[in-house]
Amino acid sequence: MKNLRTGVFAVLLGLIIGGCSINHKGEVILGITPEAGQSYKLGDVISVSVQYPADVKADSVVYLIDSVRYASRKDTLAEKIKTDSMTCGSKLITARVYTAGSPQEVSTNVIVKAAKAPENYTYKVEKVFPHDTASYTEGLVYLDGYLYESTGVEKQSHLLKVDLNTGKILQSAKMADKYFGEGIAIVGNKIFMLTYREKMGFIYDKNTFKVIDSLNYNWGPEGWGMCVAGDKIYQDDSTNRIWFLSKQTFKPTGFIDVYDDKGPINAVNELEMIDGKLYANVYTRDTILVINPRNGAVLQKIDMKNLYPNSQRPTDFDYGNNVLNGIAYDAGNKRIFVTGKKWPHLYQVKFVKE
Repeated sequence: MKNLRTGVFAVLLGLIIGGCSINHKGEVILGITPEAGQSYKLGDVISVSVQYPADVKADSVVYLIDSVRYASRKDTLAEKIKTDSMTCGSKLITARVYTAGSPQEVSTNVIVKAAKAPENYTYKVEKVFPHDTASYTEGLVYLDGYLYESTGVEKQSHLLKVDLNTGKILQSAKMADKYFGEGIAIVGNKIFMLTYREKMGFIYDKNTFKVIDSLNYNWGPEGWGMCVAGDKIYQDDSTNRIWFLSKQTFKPTGFIDVYDDKGPINAVNELEMIDGKLYANVYTRDTILVINPRNGAVLQKIDMKNLYPNSQRPTDFDYGNNVLNGIAYDAGNKRIFVTGKKWPHLYQVKFVKE
């Protein structure tokens, strides 16, 4: 009996050392490397291997990334997974091992970050325009010679059409008092406007500013910023996630997660597409991110400190200091406009490398 116990202990020890164990049903639990939570950078190669007892014969191993088949092998050698075409963020790697025709799965998750540190940029002011200090800016769009602006705060949320040069409001639609307005996207003759936490979006006629439709949305914790480029609407939600929405249905078709080389950057806010790159405010920070829209990697960080110094911003407001928020682009004339919540000015700026 003593020899039998010793033999059983040796088998168990061998399975544990090999990255495997046995559950209460006597089934072999496979092991996998890399360990969960390990970080990589875009361009790295991830070596994935499965551990199982020597007396288990594997017919094949199928590898999946986020439940999508990546590769299969007839041997048990490590699979080399390339990250250069991935997006940033958490990736679930699953190995589906077939033995005697029956599959068994084992998974791990890794984090993919940007390949390198963002370049540091700053700004130069080219021109200053007036901005209504009653406007708690959430969304900002330049189109056909006018600014379209959405504002927030309950009982103060509006959709606005504004004369760039004078700051005069040319057209306005007020939201119901219970709504806190957020970002806007203009698609043809429609303006889609989000709300903060109410899970409601409203579609306006661009010419009349009348509400023509509404939409409940349950993706993401909140509604924040938006912009339009190509066949997509880009929308963020208070985290580091940027959703892709259909221009026809205003519903999600995919997403990217925003990472620099250190990790995720949360509170991504107002968005604008400029020459194929996403520009984004970071809420409460005087920083604009330049993001690769394909994979979420932060390419540049633009330091906007002192554009409107903190010492000059009013503090007697329920939502704290009035922070940088609002980016608009005049593609025809290559002009970039930025402003902030209740700021007295809108600035035409140029971004320059430090």
